[in-house]
Amino acid sequence: MNIYRIMRKVTLIAVFICSVTTLNAQEEVVGAIFKNALGSDVAYENLRILCETTEGRISGSPEAAAAVELTRQIMLGMDLDSVYLQEVMVPNWKRGEREIARIVSGHYGETELNVIALGLSVGTGADGVSAPVIEVGSVEELEELGEDAISGRIVFFNSEPDHGHYNTFDVYSDLVGMRFRGPAAAASYGAVAAIVRSATTAMHDHPHTGVTRYEAGGNNIPSVAISPVGAGVLSRQLVNDPGLRLYLRTTSYRLPDVLSYNVIGEIRGSVYPEQIITVGGHLDSWDNSPGAHDDGAGCMQSIDVLRIFLEEGIRPKRTVRAVMFMDEEISQRGGNKYADLAYINGEEHYFAIESDRGAFTPRGFSVDASVKNLEALQGLLPFFSPWGMHEIIAGGSGVDIAPLKNYYDMTLVGLLTDSQRYFDVHHSANDTFDQVNRREMQLGSAAMAAIIYLVDHLDLLEFSQ
Repeated sequence: MNIYRIMRKVTLIAVFICSVTTLNAQEEVVGAIFKNALGSDVAYENLRILCETTEGRISGSPEAAAAVELTRQIMLGMDLDSVYLQEVMVPNWKRGEREIARIVSGHYGETELNVIALGLSVGTGADGVSAPVIEVGSVEELEELGEDAISGRIVFFNSEPDHGHYNTFDVYSDLVGMRFRGPAAAASYGAVAAIVRSATTAMHDHPHTGVTRYEAGGNNIPSVAISPVGAGVLSRQLVNDPGLRLYLRTTSYRLPDVLSYNVIGEIRGSVYPEQIITVGGHLDSWDNSPGAHDDGAGCMQSIDVLRIFLEEGIRPKRTVRAVMFMDEEISQRGGNKYADLAYINGEEHYFAIESDRGAFTPRGFSVDASVKNLEALQGLLPFFSPWGMHEIIAGGSGVDIAPLKNYYDMTLVGLLTDSQRYFDVHHSANDTFDQVNRREMQLGSAAMAAIIYLVDHLDLLEFSQ
């Protein structure tokens, strides 16, 4: 046999053996990451403390300020390379007293309805408002009805969820536009208040809040979400008595913006410390719950990524930065400030991942990236399939990391979780610590740590600054 052919065969065999050895080593590290996470209750206990001590941590509140300090102290105790606060001015909206909604005239007498004011809503004033109700199925229906039909009335936006979707985020997307745009649209036609069916897949008597948006200079009106059960009651009574009147009282108001912070902890990169990998969640929650799934768990999972790296002796090539973003729920100031300062400070951003879909069983990742980088990430599926994760798909990433794309040609990823139960608790009083399963939560921590390790270790992605 020709000596050159022999040498080439030997070289190919050596390359193959080296590749197999490298692959086995990476699989061992990924396995160690998952086993570490599943054997730990650190993040889970940190979430418990967060929920018990900072319930209702809406931006601008004392509870939000306490959450900032709590997460800062957690990371200060972890032997990280740096822990610091990033200033951001945030909205300061207050709910006020408990909301009241009551059918005050009709065939059935007075009927109490469970409602909750929408974020940024104005109040009715101490006396409340009483007016006839008109039911619509969409924002677009307002235009068809016109001002004569709507003026002086309370608009009731009632659209039931389409349960034909498997992904409940698709159901939510169909519903949330009514909450976000409906009250301002109703006001433009002379409505005196708006009631919106809660954006949820559940059928229970708990209202789900969320932010609404008014037109600048518009006639702002009080706006509340009504529970799914309450929506059914109101709709049925309207069928039998189209002239019924509803009494509504809310006392929400807005104060001047206040100073708050994103909370940041870092493990500095050993080879490319100037390149940043961001992992994060948002620290604020709505004021009606402890915000366990949305998004206390995402914050504690992000911190847990750093813990896993430290305990497993994984020294990343790039700087891994855990960020607890502030003010995702109302106006996304924390995410925008983080991206703005990254650009102003001349930072290089390589990869970012966010956990903001609840601490349920991870199913994979949703990727906002070039086709080439998406395909590179999809090549990692064999590392995750033994752990029940089978999806790496094109799609959105997360509200807080999305502003990075304003400045960087980079890859953004969202942790995909089983979505079937998420909107049972989302933005409601049900979003409590006891709704979180430790193993499901820890699998999410491991999934994020593993993909960060692989992306970093393999120099997997193309990016430009």
